[in-house]
Amino acid sequence: MVVSCTRGWCARFMDRHQSALNFALLVVGYILYLIIGAGIFSAIELPYEQEIRRELREAQQDFLSNNPCVSEALLEELLARALEASNYGVSMLGNDTNRNWDFVSSLFFTSTVLTTTGYGHSVPLSDEGKAFCIFYSIFGIPVTLFFLTVVVQRIMAVVTRRPVSYFHRRWAMSQSKLAAIHATCLALIIALLFLIIPAWIFVSLESDWDFLESLYFCFISLTTIGLGDYVPGETHSKEAISHPTLYRLAITIYLLIGLVFVLVVLETCCELPQMKRLSHRFYQEKVKELDSETINIINSDQLSETSDHVTNHIPVIPSVSEQAASLQRDNKSTPYSAVSVSPTVGNKLR
Repeated sequence: MVVSCTRGWCARFMDRHQSALNFALLVVGYILYLIIGAGIFSAIELPYEQEIRRELREAQQDFLSNNPCVSEALLEELLARALEASNYGVSMLGNDTNRNWDFVSSLFFTSTVLTTTGYGHSVPLSDEGKAFCIFYSIFGIPVTLFFLTVVVQRIMAVVTRRPVSYFHRRWAMSQSKLAAIHATCLALIIALLFLIIPAWIFVSLESDWDFLESLYFCFISLTTIGLGDYVPGETHSKEAISHPTLYRLAITIYLLIGLVFVLVVLETCCELPQMKRLSHRFYQEKVKELDSETINIINSDQLSETSDHVTNHIPVIPSVSEQAASLQRDNKSTPYSAVSVSPTVGNKLR
């Protein structure tokens, strides 16, 4: 008896708080995903870090032993100053040729700031620049998000909604299945156009990059992660690119257009019926009721618009009484005239 009551109470509790339990499982799963990722990165990268530290110590000791006139304190001070300048985007290597704040480089910087990519290879050096960056970003980032939203929605109307609606009417296929196929094909096409092909182009232009590093840069940039460890135009030699200004401008245009189409793919996947049903499991009950009411209102509005549209195009058929009344009006409006019978016909009738 007690066991059955406990089971019944547990079942009622699960039904009543299903969305909250699903959300708790989602939070726990995400935290576990973070922990697993941290463990894997630590296991992979920690040996490389230790090896680089050992090599740097050996190089420092070799330099000091070969140059006894240089003290270890002065060398560390010089290296610290060089690293601090490198963090601000100023390098001691080829410092007379690299310019981080000409117009095109500044345009590249503003695009990375407003899209929240933020490579970190170029940062404001002065206090005035830092203050203006804060002010510029406060207004620029919301405007950029609004601009990207409008552009993505207009593109989705052409590349997502119209094709799915067209093939749904033409092939009579399930719209959810058709939308999933379309999202998969669109993701593959965008990956080919904005990841694979640009990666091969960067391999030919950046002498120090292989295909994996180029693909890594494209993915990190278009997903607005922007780690800053790979930046085009920062590692090649002077003879590699004949027009570095145009090269940096082309990269800026590529990143903006690529970001737009990556957002198109993400928004297309978010609008899948399967994704909506999955996310609906984690909503609160009031939100679920509101969403269902909104869907019902939208469906009723669409049905009413459709019925009105059909009604306006169907001719109105009058009733029988209306047809009889119209016939009577026609008979009354036509005056009665006696039919004259010819004598020949009269004689024959007689």
